[in-house]
Amino acid sequence: MKTIHRLTVTLLSLFVALAVQAQTEQQPIVTRSYMLGGGVTNVLDTYLSAQHFSGPGLTFVYTAERERPENQWSTMVTHEANFSSVNDKADSNSEAEGAYNFYWGKFYRWQLLDNHLTLQAGLQGMVSLGFIYNSSNTNNPVQVRAHINIMPAAVAKYRFRLWRKTMVARYEASVPLCGAMLVPDYGQSYFEMYGQDTNERNMVFTTPFNAPEWRQMVTIDAELSGSITLRLGYLGNYQQYDVNNLKQHVYTNRAMIGLTKRFRIEKLRM
Repeated sequence: MKTIHRLTVTLLSLFVALAVQAQTEQQPIVTRSYMLGGGVTNVLDTYLSAQHFSGPGLTFVYTAERERPENQWSTMVTHEANFSSVNDKADSNSEAEGAYNFYWGKFYRWQLLDNHLTLQAGLQGMVSLGFIYNSSNTNNPVQVRAHINIMPAAVAKYRFRLWRKTMVARYEASVPLCGAMLVPDYGQSYFEMYGQDTNERNMVFTTPFNAPEWRQMVTIDAELSGSITLRLGYLGNYQQYDVNNLKQHVYTNRAMIGLTKRFRIEKLRM
């Protein structure tokens, strides 16, 4: 009987300890942002045309950041979709450009100035898929983009109060470190690229020297309620490469507006 009693007390003590730990453990905080923006896109693709094109474009950005207050590491995921309709300087030829960019990153966080200033630094993995369609070309009218990248990234956030509202100024930037892209050679058709055995080097290793990129976003958050804020800002995404005797750049500049929601994930309590 004493053995059973001791075992019962031990199990009850363990259950109480686990319950207290579950109550005191801080649950993950998730910040989700939905933004839509418009602006100007500049396009050059020498596979399709030697002309420079520019015109209006739209971009949708969804960002989710997951963090724990007691842990300095956070995870950030970003989905970015872009579409543009551009024309050459003479307004005689047009192109359609679209892209989807996915970013997944891990960031280390520093809290400074009595938690008013937050600095984050880390690495992001990026996958970019896109196309450029030239309406005037009968031979090779489409250029397809497929690119993966490792990108160092940094974020700075400053929290302050204005007009009795909590405001957050935020800046993030990322640049390439190394990657790979699928691209045809100069004068090579996609039929030759996929349908025949060739010696062309279509999978290319990329660095900041042959494929420099820069993505930056500046935003200001204005509190609407306890967990929802209005976000206004600017997004610039500058992608380019010079490989296989081909040059391409897609520069997007967007004025952004959206909503941000911050909430805590609660565990299911039995």
